[in-house]
Amino acid sequence: MVEEDSVRVVRCGGSELNFRRAVFSADSKCIFCVSGDFVKVHSTATEECVHILQGHRNLVTGIQLNPNNHLQLYSCSFDGTIKLWDYIDGILIKTFIVGHKLHALFTLACAEDSVFVIINKEKPDVFQLVSVKLPKSSSQEIEAKELSFVLDYINQSPKCIAFGNEGEYVAAVRDFYLSVYFFKKKTTSRFTLSSSKNKKHAKNNFTCVACHPKEDCIATGHKDGKIRLWRNFDDDKKYTYTCLHWHHDLVMDLAFSVTGTSLLSGGRESVLVEWRDATEKNKEFLPRLGATIEHISVSPAGDLFCTSHSDNKIIIIHRNLEASAVIQGLVKDSNIFTGLMIDPRTKALVLNGKPGHLQFYSLQHDKQLYNLDIIQQEYINDYGLIQIELTKAAFGCYGNWLATVEQRQEKETELELQMKLWMYNKKTQGFVLNTKVNMPHEDHITALCFCNAEKLENPTLVTASKDGHFKVWILTDDSDIYKKAVGWTCDFVGSYHKYQATNCCFSEDGSLLAVGFEEIVTIWDSETWELKCTFCQRAGNIRHLCFGRLTCSKYLLGATENGILCCWNLLSCALEWSAKLNVRVMEPDPHSENIAAISQSSVGSDLFVFKPSEPRPLYIQKNISREEVQWGVFVPRDVPESFTSEAYQWLNRSQFYFLTKSQSLLTFSTKSPEEKLTPTSKQLLAEESLPTTPFYFILGKHREQQDEKINEALESELVQLPLTENIPAISELLHTPAHVLPSAAFLCSKFVNSLLLSKETKSCEEIPEDVDMEEEKESDDSDVENDFTEKTQDTNDTDLGEDIIHQLSKSEEKELRKFRKVDYSWITVL
Repeated sequence: MVEEDSVRVVRCGGSELNFRRAVFSADSKCIFCVSGDFVKVHSTATEECVHILQGHRNLVTGIQLNPNNHLQLYSCSFDGTIKLWDYIDGILIKTFIVGHKLHALFTLACAEDSVFVIINKEKPDVFQLVSVKLPKSSSQEIEAKELSFVLDYINQSPKCIAFGNEGEYVAAVRDFYLSVYFFKKKTTSRFTLSSSKNKKHAKNNFTCVACHPKEDCIATGHKDGKIRLWRNFDDDKKYTYTCLHWHHDLVMDLAFSVTGTSLLSGGRESVLVEWRDATEKNKEFLPRLGATIEHISVSPAGDLFCTSHSDNKIIIIHRNLEASAVIQGLVKDSNIFTGLMIDPRTKALVLNGKPGHLQFYSLQHDKQLYNLDIIQQEYINDYGLIQIELTKAAFGCYGNWLATVEQRQEKETELELQMKLWMYNKKTQGFVLNTKVNMPHEDHITALCFCNAEKLENPTLVTASKDGHFKVWILTDDSDIYKKAVGWTCDFVGSYHKYQATNCCFSEDGSLLAVGFEEIVTIWDSETWELKCTFCQRAGNIRHLCFGRLTCSKYLLGATENGILCCWNLLSCALEWSAKLNVRVMEPDPHSENIAAISQSSVGSDLFVFKPSEPRPLYIQKNISREEVQWGVFVPRDVPESFTSEAYQWLNRSQFYFLTKSQSLLTFSTKSPEEKLTPTSKQLLAEESLPTTPFYFILGKHREQQDEKINEALESELVQLPLTENIPAISELLHTPAHVLPSAAFLCSKFVNSLLLSKETKSCEEIPEDVDMEEEKESDDSDVENDFTEKTQDTNDTDLGEDIIHQLSKSEEKELRKFRKVDYSWITVL
């Protein structure tokens, strides 16, 4: 059972991973990236997200490792706070309240108790670099109000700020100016490039800056694609710079290697360039990275690079310029023409991805599953070129078919239109092109939908167009003498008084088809394609159409452009009710009678959930987003929720997701189990989930009883290891570096005991060959005396019943006694 007040609007993923530079951990095993209000921790080896650091109340704008503790991470946000995290366990350690809106974060090893941030105080476009002193305190929330001014008139982007030569100076660029502040001398030097409008100096603007880690050298990127290397900048008159030029467009980011022997650059060419020894001739390339390079990062160990791209992905690259991993987020296309769809097979969110592709995005794991190339043409990144656009898509027949529409139009009279139908191939586990239809309509296609009735014999697709027609496409036998095949063909063409067809949808059982012609809704019989009835309210063109489901299947809903929501009764062919509501999104829940409608107001977007059978909403939430909501979709839950309140029961079987104008993906959710855990319980959970390493077998079983005597541990706590020739514990112990091992005296007894046989062991091992014959003879003599004792003991124990423990055989006892008599004291002196 879930409490009512725990339901809220949350950002569910799809945030920009390329908003800021990614940061590597000290050992290069993890990579950190901002993602909306969160900080994500990914494994560089597996690409998996291992932690989500959540605690900020606004967009995270900067992350940096703690230079004094490489297991900790700083983050800053627009919420005016700096947070310190233990990223290994995902625990928030401290929160420093600065109070200003923080745009970027920098740390220096020489500044132990301070960090540097970018703030704006008075005017919106005037930014300052300041130092923030972080006070030491035992409390978790601390006010950090002591700010020290460093530089003024800077760019808010962290790419335009860089610290050089182990923190001796800081360089900042903006427009045509380069500013260098020296911490020891507390002086600032400024350098200006020509800003004349002639062709030679038209694009001298600074775009980014990077500083050499060990020398006095500053690299700056420019709008014209040039890279300038500045030296002797401590003197305003003797400074010099040299130029490197390969990029044809602006340089997006620069980064020096850890040793400073190489300079990395990237831009819109989607090529990573490595300038070795900062020379024009000695450069290497990593091409075809797929999208514009936004940021470049270098690991502290120097063995890995990473590039952040405009298609919301991060590529991890080895030192030899070989890509090793890709962390792909939700691709933010300029326009989402297809809307939000759910793949019935994978339950993935499907929408426009990179140009000409459909992306399949896992909502559960917040990562992209794969891209489906629809247009199947090479994309040319040119602003003046009119591209082919993927405008419509729909799934049908429980994911067996996919229909897509692509178009290109240079002039009003030159429309290129193509519809493709894709069939799911179980062998390849992907969609294969089945039918291609050139110019299915004479004008733009406005809608397409499949008939997804359960008892449908022949798959059916309907397309609506501005040419005034809707067409019905059916699957037919397309076999010939060479092979058996199926294909799609047009079966019926319908129209209504030459009005433009704007919408179409099937009823739940597939018996009726509703097609919107501007202000008129027409109902057609799907068996004979006869027009049954029409509805017209003259309240504007129909923007959305959908049938009711389950017990409300007799209703048809329509939302108009003039802000009227209508509900018609299909049995009486009359208007059931209407409401004045400016609906921008209307989606039916596939597993209930509920309909979700999102309206736009001057304040923001509001959500209304209702059943078509009654106009009274079940749930209303105002201001779910300050910006316009463009798309929405219901996603079936794998495990139903258990809301008891009538207001929240609409969330029991499905979850509602919606996409805003800025392409933020939001949903209505409850607190996750990870959020409900306290830091202490997270620590305990982490300890309980530790892997069973060889040292766990040796030491872990004895932790709870460390105070007991060694002889008691020998009898009751023997650890049974696999009886194989190559025991992993022994191999790991002998191959582990000595400086990370506990002392030999501490390991000796427990290591030896781990090799002993437990009392429950029934198998008998052979006597070691290295045991002396004299010792064997002595033990045999002692066995004669012990036989009488054992018989007496057996007699006395006959009354114990079920309390009798399993007795070892004579051979087992003899072998165990011989093993105990071996002197292992020589190991303690090692």
